[in-house]
Amino acid sequence: MIQDNGKIIHLEEYQKIDENNFDEKAKADFLKGAKIAYETIITDFSDKDNKLTRCKSLLGKKIYDQFREALSERKSKGHYAEITFIGINSALIKEHKKIENNLEVTVDFVSEFITCVRDKDKKIISGNPDRIKKVYDTWKFSKDIRSSNPNWLLIDTNQ
Repeated sequence: MIQDNGKIIHLEEYQKIDENNFDEKAKADFLKGAKIAYETIITDFSDKDNKLTRCKSLLGKKIYDQFREALSERKSKGHYAEITFIGINSALIKEHKKIENNLEVTVDFVSEFITCVRDKDKKIISGNPDRIKKVYDTWKFSKDIRSSNPNWLLIDTNQ
């Protein structure tokens, strides 16, 4: 499940996708959920609390561990992030395939947000709080077709 404007959405419709049934409607349905997941993950990773609270159920173990380690390092330095998510300009499916019991979908995202990292004295360490940044990301989502969990998990970034 993910949240869309505070409303919880179960992703059963995205669960119906398989390698032989990935028509235009299935792609559009998947991308709708992927966009919501993308924004949820980006904003959760980049908020001031240095914790993954809203997106943990959307992350595969490897990505969760990488994000948690990065946040721990940021926190240990006394740094925190600020983000204003402007929006997603495009999200295109680059590849979809079945590997054993997993479906994998790779998506190219182009988005815009304002972000910076500050130290404990609010001095800017990186980024610019006054400039919109265009970001190009490639994310891979996976779903175990045997699982009753309707969520797709983010398993890789920027391949």
